[in-house]
Amino acid sequence: MLVTGTTMELSAIKDQLDLSPSALSKQVAALVDAGYVKQERLGVDSRRVWLSLTRQGMKAYRSHVAALREIVADAPDPDQ
Repeated sequence: MLVTGTTMELSAIKDQLDLSPSALSKQVAALVDAGYVKQERLGVDSRRVWLSLTRQGMKAYRSHVAALREIVADAPDPDQ
């Protein structure tokens, strides 16, 4: 979701992933601690949390996708 370079509200991510607030909070904290995600409170309502992918996060994402593509490319064709 954040790969597009956008900033998303935490509650919107929670709703799309159908996760409990505590489960998402733990995952977000791990991503923030790793430097992959930036967490901000924007505007007047400081209760609203916004997330965006950092450069390091984008690099990690691209590396992960490349590794998955390599795994799939090496897999035998199930139709043969």
